[in-house]
Amino acid sequence: MAEIKPTASVKATSVQPKKSGNLISWIAPVACIIVGYAFWRFVLGDPGGFNEPATSGGIWPQHKSPKDALHRIYEGGIIVPLLIGMFLMVVVFSIERFLTIRKALGSGNISDFIRKVQYHLANRNVDAAMSECDKQRGSVGNVMKAGLRRYKEMINEGGLNIDQKVIAIQKEVEEATALELPMLQKNLVFLSTITSVGTLIALLGTVLGMIRSFAALGEGGGAGAAGQLAVGISEALYNTALGIGTSALALIMYNVFTTRIDSITYGIDESGFTLTQSFGSLYK
Repeated sequence: MAEIKPTASVKATSVQPKKSGNLISWIAPVACIIVGYAFWRFVLGDPGGFNEPATSGGIWPQHKSPKDALHRIYEGGIIVPLLIGMFLMVVVFSIERFLTIRKALGSGNISDFIRKVQYHLANRNVDAAMSECDKQRGSVGNVMKAGLRRYKEMINEGGLNIDQKVIAIQKEVEEATALELPMLQKNLVFLSTITSVGTLIALLGTVLGMIRSFAALGEGGGAGAAGQLAVGISEALYNTALGIGTSALALIMYNVFTTRIDSITYGIDESGFTLTQSFGSLYK
């Protein structure tokens, strides 16, 4: 019976999961809706901005005859604070994603960074390549450094053949990538959701405004009905404008951030290819 030689085992990955809270995902939407309502109720709905302010009305006083365009937005109705809150969400999550992605991009050009690493690896100077990763300080640098640590281990590993070593390096890069990419894509779901939901909520406000308009026409004629008709139409149009503007901004920011993430992902893929190709050619 042929003797079976034991296969050397590859060490577990050195990549550690990143600990990051997602508290902003819970707090920001609620806070934005509250701020949106407060702005609509106490700024746009300031009694001093109307010729016929209501003395009561609870959460939605029926002020009439606004003095200027700013207070006229108040007539958009109770859907307006929700749309304002969604607009604030777009602003908050755009700032949060901008800061996160800017950090993930690191310092310097990604292509230049990869070329420097390739140069050091071609000269068999792994430590210098790892120093370049420390200087880069981005997601590509983090993935590259994780792969380089395993790269360095595989140089002196005697129990594996070249194919197994390359696979070990590739696996390390894949595991590091799996930890980096979710950090980049987190909270983008809010922007993509607002892109479509903002328009639907605006449509709801538009429908409510039109119902109010036709109800005014059905109840009676004269100047009073014309005034109610105008209020209902303004409610419909303000909701439409706010919803379309919010959705458009959310769509633009979502596309901007996904484009940036795609460039980082391409750099990560290129870094993994660089490591495996370098090792396979230099340490046959």
